[in-house]
Formats: sequence, structure tokens, C-alpha cells
Amino acid sequence: MEILRQGLKVMDLTAVSLCKDNNLPMIIFNMNQPGNIRRVVLGEKVGSLVTA
Repeated sequence: MEILRQGLKVMDLTAVSLCKDNNLPMIIFNMNQPGNIRRVVLGEKVGSLVTA
């Protein structure tokens, strides 16, 4: 909710709203760091887990 309230431009606000409305957790990570997307998909602990 804080992302929406403050209008932070760290990610797509539609995606944030959809996750919030459907009680889906989000993993916030640096996708510009090589290998991070793969690590997240494989379930490694990368970044921060945000839940509603």
C-alpha cells in the first residue's frame, strides 16, 4: 500500500495493485544484476519479500 500511497516509481503500479488485490506476495530485487532473474525463479533468496 505504501508504494501506491507514495507513488513510488520503483515498479509498475498496475502490477503492485494486482498483487495487493489478489493477496500475492512480491519479490523486489535488482533485475539489472546478471543472474538475479534466474536466481529468483529457482527460489533463491534474492531481494526482499513483500506481502500484503
